[in-house]
Amino acid sequence: MTERTADPRPLTGEPVCLDLLNTRWAEDGVPADLFAGAHGLTRVEGLAVWLESAGLAGRFRADAATLVHLLTARESLARAVADPADASARALIDAVLDHGRIRATLTAEGPGERAEFADPAWGPAWTAARDYLDLLTGPPGRIRKCASESCVLHFHDTSRNGTRRWCSMAACGNRAKASRHYARTRER
Repeated sequence: MTERTADPRPLTGEPVCLDLLNTRWAEDGVPADLFAGAHGLTRVEGLAVWLESAGLAGRFRADAATLVHLLTARESLARAVADPADASARALIDAVLDHGRIRATLTAEGPGERAEFADPAWGPAWTAARDYLDLLTGPPGRIRKCASESCVLHFHDTSRNGTRRWCSMAACGNRAKASRHYARTRER
């Protein structure tokens, strides 16, 4: 990828695990997938766009092996987020986590940690699975699916009172408000 390709997804900037889930979205009611070779990108180019967007481009390569492992992690995360009580989903997340580990280090700034992988192609997948574990240590129920029936995106609710409902107020939230307004005016 010689020039930077724009990320076509409607929601970016979520924690890495949710950002990975959001590589699948709906575009005018039609399913879209950053890794499916759409938007003028090949599958590996889509991976390169995601790695750049997620801040992982300097650490990991966009290649076929990394894509296969990342798709495995995405499916595992999708199942775990959809049903946190699903033991088989937890086992799939654990299987991804088996491909890396945290190594304690001592840096000039003090204690530190460094992720290590026997196969670097598992790095992005492991990073996303590890990020999911980190989100689970926060307040419960903050990993959410957008309340819009036509939206498949997920977000981490960081609002103070934990009542965020939409992936984006500019998109899904405004559509819901407009729909409610239209319904009220029709009733009159």
